[in-house]
Parts: sequence; structure tokens; C-alpha cells
Amino acid sequence: MRAVLQRVTEAQVSVDGRTVGQIGPGLVALLGVAAGDTEADGEYLAGKIADLRLFDDAAGSINRSLLESGGGALVISQFTLLGDCRKGRRPSWSDAAPPEEGERLYDFVVDRLRGRGITVETGIFRADMAVRLTNDGPVTVLLDSRKTF
Repeated sequence: MRAVLQRVTEAQVSVDGRTVGQIGPGLVALLGVAAGDTEADGEYLAGKIADLRLFDDAAGSINRSLLESGGGALVISQFTLLGDCRKGRRPSWSDAAPPEEGERLYDFVVDRLRGRGITVETGIFRADMAVRLTNDGPVTVLLDSRKTF
């Protein structure tokens, strides 16, 4: 499972011109589920999203987590994070999980974040979405549940 986290001052996602998810300060998490991923991968990523120290403390140091900052999370499904671009000019999507399994594990991560008390907004799985955000910092990190050590 892969995620790109971006610290934001605000973000929203729209489908067909209608806003379906919106947050103020917090994190946008673009989440891709790989073939073979399990709930253990989802648990790992949910923990990282909630607990990584990506927010400023009172002294201006990046030393607070999403949980500590009280920010929200906008979680967007993005199978294209699993694109293999090593050969040719067209990415291969063969490493992405089948849509049904991808959606199940995407929902699992969202549920785990909500279970930690984080306000979570989402896009619509498999929809053509427009994401608008204002990066803060910018602070952007990459996560991959298969690269845990």
C-alpha cells in the first residue's frame, strides 16, 4: 500500500462539479492499494498517517502529529500510485489491487483513522475527481507499507 501525504491549510475534492469532501488544516492522503496488500498494510498506513510528526509545535518545529494537531484527513483513492514506469512511455497498472479489493482496503484505512478520532473526509472510489488543496510548508512525504525497514 502506498500513500502520498501532503500537509495542507485546506483541501477539497469534487466529483462532477459537486464538493464531496472538504477539510481545513490537516493532511491529504492519496492512497493506492497494491495487489496482495492486506489489512496489516492498512493498519500500518493508518498508524503512520495519524502519528507521523508533520505539524509545527509552539516553537515552530515540526514535532506534532495529525492527532496532536487536531487536523482532518482528506483520503483520496489513487491506484495510479502503483504505476510501474520503468519500461516504455506508458505506465503499467498491473501492480494495483483489483477494484473490489482496493475499495475494501481503502475503506479499512478510512475506518481505522476515524477509529482514532480523526475527522476524515473522502472522495468517491473509482470516480473522476478534482482535488484542490493548499500545501502548507510544503510538507510532503511518501509511505510504502512494503518498505517498513
